[in-house]
Amino acid sequence: MTSEEATAWIHSRLTFGQRPGLMRVEALLKRMGNPEKKVTMIHIAGTNGKGSTVSYLRSLLEEAGQQVGTFTSPHIEAFNERIEINGQFISDEDLVAWVEKIQPLVAEIDRDETLTGITQFEIITAMALGYFEEKKVDVAIIEVGLGGLLDSTNVISPILTAITTIGMDHMDVLGDTIEAIAAHKAGIIKPQTPLVTGNIVESALSVIDLKAAEAQAPAYHAGQEYRVTYRHPDEEWGELFDFENEHGKIKGLKTPMLGRHQPENAGVAIQLYSLYCDLRQLPFSAKEIRNGLRKAYWPARMERISSEPLVIIDGAHNVHAMARLVDTMKEEFSDYRIHVLFSALETKNVNEMLQQLLAIPQAEIYLTTFDFPKALHLADGYQELDNKRISTVSLWQFGLAELLEKMTNEDLLLVTGSLYFVSEVRELLLAIGGRNG
Repeated sequence: MTSEEATAWIHSRLTFGQRPGLMRVEALLKRMGNPEKKVTMIHIAGTNGKGSTVSYLRSLLEEAGQQVGTFTSPHIEAFNERIEINGQFISDEDLVAWVEKIQPLVAEIDRDETLTGITQFEIITAMALGYFEEKKVDVAIIEVGLGGLLDSTNVISPILTAITTIGMDHMDVLGDTIEAIAAHKAGIIKPQTPLVTGNIVESALSVIDLKAAEAQAPAYHAGQEYRVTYRHPDEEWGELFDFENEHGKIKGLKTPMLGRHQPENAGVAIQLYSLYCDLRQLPFSAKEIRNGLRKAYWPARMERISSEPLVIIDGAHNVHAMARLVDTMKEEFSDYRIHVLFSALETKNVNEMLQQLLAIPQAEIYLTTFDFPKALHLADGYQELDNKRISTVSLWQFGLAELLEKMTNEDLLLVTGSLYFVSEVRELLLAIGGRNG
């Protein structure tokens, strides 16, 4: 079997869609010898900020000498990046080996009428847990796929949990109120297991705190048990902030990722790192925190692909993330003529996301589509929100080429929307120009 055949088989399970529930993944893990019971893990949920928090925490733990597995989704650069150890993607050889191990077990489950239709994400989850056990990582950071309570990653028994943010997304699955969504995210809280929460609105936080109290899980809140004080953008690229918790205050920390919300994500990661150090009797070192943060990397999140002209890619794939992106553009790039190449999935609130983009002064928006299930349809009339500032581009590749050709150093191109869309654009941009800044 080749790696292409292995990933093709995994993708073939997409036909079963998203099916919340744990019984199928539990059945697969049982046939694998329950690797999830043999790995030390940290579980991270949230509407936005999960990936950045995973990246910061991984870097901090690596700086402390830990061997760190990460399980994230979706992928930006290659399928293998969903499963990493110390930043190294799972190799093609290991990927093939794990598919060959799991295929006959999935065939067994398919024959069981009560379990048929194990999904792509459930298979990848099980594969990641088996791989981390096989490689004997010190700790694995597991990012929730969707929600929390019924997400296939919720089979684990972590030593720490975190909920980064709560916003209105995946309402078809999680519910149409902030409290209902918070209840799903709070499903990852485990008995007596410390929980770290990020910048979360009070109505959602009260739901989470009630669940934590019921589980007797100690909760560490942003602004209470730990504090993040935003200072200002870094002169080069990134944000400066101070962090404080029971271990003391660390001033002048820097995130390499841009956006006023990034210190909040980094704060969740530092508090998790602090608790991990306490549990493992490791020193909580300001020097290691500075170094770890500096090395963090998360593609397609306010990522500068080119400096001349300035091209930024950000996967703001829902209303909550778009609001934060727009704030960053208004605060930090007001001197530029801003061109936005945007596409999204039709399952998202595209009208609201476009309304937010229109709040960027004088921004020109190029609305496009891409080859992906449920990608938005250009015929749906979104351009009518503002005929002067929104134009449609039927083939994004041509639209991108035209934009790049006419840009000067006073222009900024922002590629945003669906992570699936921005990853396609990112791949082409890196192929034609490489990262030059």
